Amino acid sequence: MAATRRQPRVRRRARSPKPPRVALRRRLLMVLMASALVATVGGAFYRQVVENDFLKTEGERRHLRLSEIPARRGMIFDRHGEPLAVSTPVTTYWADPRVFAAHEHQTDAVARALNLDAERLRERFESNRGRAFMYLKRRVHPREAEALDALIAREGIQGIGTETEYRRFYPSAEVFGHVLGFTDIEDQGQEGLERAFEAQLSARPGLRRVIQDGRRTQVAELELVRLPRDGRDLTVSLDRRLQFIAYRELKRAVAEHKALGGSAVILDVQSGEILAMVNQPGYNPNAVREGGVDHRRNRALTDVFEPGSTVKPFIVLAALELSLVGPHTTIDTRPGVMTVGRNRVRDVRDFGVLDTTGVITRSSNIGVVKLAQRMDRSVIWQVYDRVGFGSRTDSGFPGESPGVLPHFRRWSQFDQAVLSFGYGLSTTALQLAQSYAVLAADGVKRPVTLIKRDGPPPPGVRVLGAQSTRQVRAMMETVVSSPQGTARRAAIEGYRVAGKTGTSKKSAGRQGYTGNRYQAVFAGMVPVDNPRFVMVVMIDEPRGASHFGGQVAAPVFARVMENAVRLYNVPPDDPAGSLLLVGTAEVAQ
Repeated sequence: MAATRRQPRVRRRARSPKPPRVALRRRLLMVLMASALVATVGGAFYRQVVENDFLKTEGERRHLRLSEIPARRGMIFDRHGEPLAVSTPVTTYWADPRVFAAHEHQTDAVARALNLDAERLRERFESNRGRAFMYLKRRVHPREAEALDALIAREGIQGIGTETEYRRFYPSAEVFGHVLGFTDIEDQGQEGLERAFEAQLSARPGLRRVIQDGRRTQVAELELVRLPRDGRDLTVSLDRRLQFIAYRELKRAVAEHKALGGSAVILDVQSGEILAMVNQPGYNPNAVREGGVDHRRNRALTDVFEPGSTVKPFIVLAALELSLVGPHTTIDTRPGVMTVGRNRVRDVRDFGVLDTTGVITRSSNIGVVKLAQRMDRSVIWQVYDRVGFGSRTDSGFPGESPGVLPHFRRWSQFDQAVLSFGYGLSTTALQLAQSYAVLAADGVKRPVTLIKRDGPPPPGVRVLGAQSTRQVRAMMETVVSSPQGTARRAAIEGYRVAGKTGTSKKSAGRQGYTGNRYQAVFAGMVPVDNPRFVMVVMIDEPRGASHFGGQVAAPVFARVMENAVRLYNVPPDDPAGSLLLVGTAEVAQ
């Protein structure tokens, strides 16, 4: 086998590498760098020169905000310029939950400083974790603000900021609470005069356009959009001094007689201004408002009651106007009980034969019913209507009740009887005070007001005869001055007082009248010849040793009015100043 011949391996010559084209690369790199430079410079030029305004506006829009300039709510003053409601600047705290997240371990300390529930605050942070703003607490008390500021400085907490708002403060607290009312967190009136005069008292905050950074810090102020406008101040007719005295004495009487509550109203006869209006139980508008609306309503204007024997002077006045009787006309009330239809009317005892004045002095139900039976029922209704029963006083207070005065066409014979001694109709304390102001003003009715009158008092409207009202006032004086009067505890040393007591059983709805629940009332005026003040006192359900108006309500009148006549420099009209039989047993009416 022949061996195969190996073919010789032919080696190829390796190609020599081409030299790099450095110059080309340099030129290419220079071109690229020049292009980048041109693009950068061009872009910068375009943005800084061509699009400058557009981009600036777009940037500002992302941080442009309308910031409020706080404005002060109008103040409320009493008739002598004493502040009753003021707005003070306070601090409101807000947080940026995104920034505060790094300080979550301080949540409990922040809650303690602001007097908040720690668990609730933690939940709020969690629910707002992705947001840049949330309120921590608005209108913070200065002590709480001081505590939180110290905590922030000590621990270096970030993500918490402040702004200024106004907080309403009531220096006299519960004494004026029912009349003034209060404002909410937005500083808007919710009750009382704060609500009634919201348009006048409310402030309009100003607006300015500002730039803020991501932490809500103001970087620049661009323009003033709207000037702030403070609310207008309000001067009320109330006298701070009388209000305190009336509140103190009413509160004492309610506690002494273990009553559910009470109301008292003082009117200036000459001007129709309300000088004091107080209620029990009270509430403090500065404190957290708990317990519902029951304690917050102004009972002197919203709650009605049957006035009882306090309306008897109007029946006697109607009889005088018709010339049916004179002050000394005799009326036989024996034997202390009478039948009207299927019902009976009783006196507390047999008063025998009385004159017209004695009917008022002894508060005889039978005597006044006999007078009412001699008149057409429309006459009685007209007298009640003229002096203000069954209609609002137009004091301007929200929620005022008109009371109830049934029309005479719906009266039965017994209705006419009971309406003559204060059952079957209902009134507020202010309505009753207004009706007595008509007696005090010689038959002229003036509108009542809670706002101080700067000019002369309104002339009023004559609704009753001057002579008959003066005669009735003289009869009512015997209620206080006579040994047989039912309100001798209303006497004031040095002054002649006229008034009338009322003690009415409370209605239990369909169950009729209760046997042990009463409302004790006294309505009076001082001094008799030219009355300056009228005051009504109502004590609701006294449960002490007595429940009669002369023993429960009349002493409140005396203690308050003896201060009022001195504060207003009313000259004494009884120089002898004798107090007849004060402290002895009183007739129960």
